Amino acid sequence: MSLEAKEIIAKRIAQELKDGDIVNLGIGLPTMVANYLPEGVHVILQSENGFVGLSEAPLPGCEDPDVVNAGGQCATINLGGAYFDSAMSFGIIRGGHVDATVLGALEVDEEGNLANYMIPGKMVPGMGGAMDLVSGAKRVIIGMVHSAKGSPKILKKCRLPLTAVGEVNLVVTEKAVIEVTSNGMVLKELAPGLDIEDILKDTEANLIISDDLKTMDLL
Repeated sequence: MSLEAKEIIAKRIAQELKDGDIVNLGIGLPTMVANYLPEGVHVILQSENGFVGLSEAPLPGCEDPDVVNAGGQCATINLGGAYFDSAMSFGIIRGGHVDATVLGALEVDEEGNLANYMIPGKMVPGMGGAMDLVSGAKRVIIGMVHSAKGSPKILKKCRLPLTAVGEVNLVVTEKAVIEVTSNGMVLKELAPGLDIEDILKDTEANLIISDDLKTMDLL
């Protein structure tokens, strides 16, 4: 995935977060979302390995090996943050206290199903807390590239083992913003310079074109 694509996705997702939200950002691309929060929007980042108040990556030489995010990367914690054990952490998630979670995905389908942890033939880490997050968070936002090696990732039906059934609310790619509704997937926004045909040729799922289709605002 190009850096430009990651930045587009992270910038657009950041606009979805509201001041005061408690947010869990998955490992990889989702962690970039925190870099693009709109001015005046302050969120509390929860890390499922056991703290709230997750902040930016430490400067080189300032790492504390005892402070790591859920991906095992060195992290920092804001003043006022708090550490707790896994029982408390997953109690927060399962208890419905996380307003939004942002996760990557291998596949998403028309019914809001999510596959994000298993690639056939490859050794990859497990799903971590993803199952708990997608079922416990009030809103599930998926950030991923629109296709992989020319193959669509937004499908009529997921082919890989599912992480969650019917839990995805919004899909943001470098090309489009797509909302999952009870009537199907609605194409809400296009990246600058693209048209509807550009999206349809890279998408297997049927898309409903919003009457209010817009161009992504990435400022």
